[in-house]
Amino acid sequence: MTQQQTALIIGASRGLGLALAEEYCSRDWHVIATQRTPSTQLAALAARYPRSLTVEIVDIDDAASVQAVRGRLGQRQLDTLFVNAGICKAREATPRDADPADFLDMMATNALAPVRAVEILEDRVPQTGVIAVMSSEIGSIANNNGFWELYSASKAALNMLMHCFAGRHAGDPRALLLVAPGWIKTDLGTDAATYSVEEAIPLVVDTVERNRGRAGLRFVNNRNQVLPW
Repeated sequence: MTQQQTALIIGASRGLGLALAEEYCSRDWHVIATQRTPSTQLAALAARYPRSLTVEIVDIDDAASVQAVRGRLGQRQLDTLFVNAGICKAREATPRDADPADFLDMMATNALAPVRAVEILEDRVPQTGVIAVMSSEIGSIANNNGFWELYSASKAALNMLMHCFAGRHAGDPRALLLVAPGWIKTDLGTDAATYSVEEAIPLVVDTVERNRGRAGLRFVNNRNQVLPW
């Protein structure tokens, strides 16, 4: 019998993270899904998949909290580590009129914290595993058009920090992914977006699986197309 694969999804209380947890459960994975505070939506999903879904409390902005969940994993290996947590503040602001606190919050939660979580948890991911982090198309400097400047800067910083992580792990056989999921109809993406969650997330998971066994860092969209840095 084939052993059930395990995914740890950091930031799964709602939106894209919740949809990721549901998609992996539907594919018969064991999913460890984290929430910062209790989520009724994640609890409902756990009730639907009682044998597949485990819920943990993690605050990605608190390194000790991430370290604690690593301890609770014991010797469990993670076939996929997917860090999804992120925030958006002052989306229309420019550096001239932004509240510096909003920018610093996004840089901490969207750039520093996800890569720190990867650093803490990466030894639980075997050589055949995948480490994925949710990025954004607007984190591409080459494609920048001045849209949501501060949020874009935080995602560009995330990409840079993952690039640095890859540089410090030269020769790592694992797939390292920065995944741009597309413009999705969520609270962040608004109803004007291109994709529904139900359309986008299966494509994201397919992309992760297509990269399994392919060493190195790639910045890709939900159709596994490589994006410019």
